[in-house]
Amino acid sequence: MQKGLQKGLQKEALLFEQVEKAAAALKDRVGTPAIGIVLGSGLGGLVDLIDPAVSVPYGELPHWPVTQVEGHAGRAVGGILRARAVIALAGRSHLYEGLGVAAVTFAVRVLGMLGVRVLLLTNAAGGINTAFAPGSLMVIDDHINLMGTNPLAGPHDARFGARFPDMSRVYSERLRTIAVHASHATGIPLLHGIYAAVSGPSYETPAEIRYLRTIGADAVGMSTVPEAIVARQMGIEVLGLSCISNLAAGILPQPLDHADVLETTRRARASFSTLLEEIVGQL
Repeated sequence: MQKGLQKGLQKEALLFEQVEKAAAALKDRVGTPAIGIVLGSGLGGLVDLIDPAVSVPYGELPHWPVTQVEGHAGRAVGGILRARAVIALAGRSHLYEGLGVAAVTFAVRVLGMLGVRVLLLTNAAGGINTAFAPGSLMVIDDHINLMGTNPLAGPHDARFGARFPDMSRVYSERLRTIAVHASHATGIPLLHGIYAAVSGPSYETPAEIRYLRTIGADAVGMSTVPEAIVARQMGIEVLGLSCISNLAAGILPQPLDHADVLETTRRARASFSTLLEEIVGQL
């Protein structure tokens, strides 16, 4: 048991060193922006609004997991957006790719070490709330973790933050208020809801959707929650935004398809980018 514990601590120390190296390499390219943005499936259009911009493919950063998911470009873009220094991640890693939770949250840990203090997490999600329509935008008020894992489980390295961080306010009330003001300023409607995270990659069954609705979820997806947990551990203020890309299983008669998800987010990309840009401008 002692050997196992020691091995776990060594692994966590190695993770910290790898995060440090990746953060140092990214800092050399983009500096130290205080605002980070993670762009979900099909939502990478915001990077076109960053000017001037420096684009860094993930493959050029040490130890950075490279995503293979369609709709995720796989690059970090640093620069200026609405007079703010930002870094946007076009693409993220997922548990369903066979990666461990440390790899899934690696990018957010790097952003925290880089100096990011505000993090905007975005995703494409299935709509559980029957009042939601495909293409709707939702600010995440809270989440339900049904992924079967927690990124803070296992040996603990205090350099990443507290062992037992508070999760009573994962998604900043201040940032959610700014998002509402941005919605009013742009005329882009913004819903509020609870996001449930599952591991995927298969879509949920109708019975699972009924269960998720019963426990209070308004939308469901396969990302964001591990990133939000790690960000809060590191003291980063978090805002979560979902693009409702489809209605969840059992609401409509047709089967779900990833191509339809990408097409819906493509159509919503302009308004989503406009809203994000306005939020950044109001920070």
